[in-house]
Amino acid sequence: MGLFSRGKSKDRPDTEAVDTDLADDLDEAADVDGADPDGARIDGTTGPLDRSQVDDDSDYLNLGAIWLKGQQGMELRLEINEQEQQITGVTAVIGESAVQLQAFAAPRTEGVWIDIRNEIAASIVDAGGTAEVLTGEFGEELLTRMPQSGPEGRTVFMPARFVGVDGPRWFLRAVVSGRAAIEPAAADAVHEVIRTTVIDRGAEAMPPRELLPLRLPDAEGAAQAEDDETGATAEDLKPFERGPEITEVR
Repeated sequence: MGLFSRGKSKDRPDTEAVDTDLADDLDEAADVDGADPDGARIDGTTGPLDRSQVDDDSDYLNLGAIWLKGQQGMELRLEINEQEQQITGVTAVIGESAVQLQAFAAPRTEGVWIDIRNEIAASIVDAGGTAEVLTGEFGEELLTRMPQSGPEGRTVFMPARFVGVDGPRWFLRAVVSGRAAIEPAAADAVHEVIRTTVIDRGAEAMPPRELLPLRLPDAEGAAQAEDDETGATAEDLKPFERGPEITEVR
């Protein structure tokens, strides 16, 4: 596993920008359901997994609500909202591809991905981009091209795939960028990150779509994870570096 670096996040994730009726949707601590003992989810996919499905956590890097398994050559970047001193997400970079992971609280009785997917699509289209619903390994996902300002004032379009997984009282959003967003052959390593991710929801009652808390890994855990995967040793967090980007100019 590669070294960690910090990223700045001025705003909350866009999934939190949607109004919710907290009075109706505040969830309660409950027994975890929605996954079978063999690691398969009720929707037929094989991960990500709930904490209750994992007996041996020695192979994982514990970031709080999100646990990750390392891969050869993988670098992790933590995104920080410095104003609130909060980690808002973690991005795994593998070669020329990347996947940003964020975990949220969700109701016990229904998923939130359909609504969130529609809201993300509408937001991107309103900004001048494109959004198309496709069926992928993790179910229905969103293939988007987001407009950004490029060199010499030209508009460039950044391809990204939004993957959503409704778990037992949690929701995981994965944003795939770089070559894995447009080249199936480049997506295998990124999909493995999503498949092997573990969500530790905790028992605390939280409003749906509230960001589940992340934390820095302890030095011992980070060193062990890196030693297991690459033989490297943990170093201090580095300043943020942008991840892989594939753009189209129009």
